[in-house]
Amino acid sequence: MKITIIGAAGQIPSYLIPMLQKQTDAQLTLFARQATQRLLGFSNPRVRIIDGDATKANDVKMAITDADVVFMDFDGPEAIKNVITVMDQLAKKRLIVAGLLGVFDEVAGAFGKWNNSMIGSGYRPHKQAVTALENSDLDYTYLRMTWLYNQDGNTRYEIQKKGQPLVGAQVTRQAISQYVIDLIQDPKLGIREANAVVEPNTNFAKPSFY
Repeated sequence: MKITIIGAAGQIPSYLIPMLQKQTDAQLTLFARQATQRLLGFSNPRVRIIDGDATKANDVKMAITDADVVFMDFDGPEAIKNVITVMDQLAKKRLIVAGLLGVFDEVAGAFGKWNNSMIGSGYRPHKQAVTALENSDLDYTYLRMTWLYNQDGNTRYEIQKKGQPLVGAQVTRQAISQYVIDLIQDPKLGIREANAVVEPNTNFAKPSFY
């Protein structure tokens, strides 16, 4: 399998890349601005590193021409729309996007109030991104990630579907990475869904690290 990671210099890919290398035999294309400088530590025969801008069609086309799966570590609407267009041109289908909780006004209770106070009007571009995905014909999964932290060895996650109140104040980047791998390994999982990803038993008023 060939997997392209767009935004490969981000924090989630710093865990996802080595986990993919350990758990799969996939060939990886790592795509980011100044990638050849920032991602040299991941160089090996199964890795291709490409400098590029996700808002530029030719750059994205170069990165995903051979891809079976594309993972985006961010959901900027301009980049999302460009990736959708290029994937359509290349007859690619599978796209996984790391996004934001609250895009459906679904965060419940005291945590919802705290979350809104922290994010404010910052939802707008994320709502544009998920709307573009829903209007596409791609086999997308949009990850409505709750508040992120790092903890080695903690890959525990649970999924909450669109339409459910979102509860769960935190989840590790390692757990997000594991969910992405689970999506990649099961081609029927999460198709055309915008799933909340939370750590079990974290129905707190705010994340424990705040």
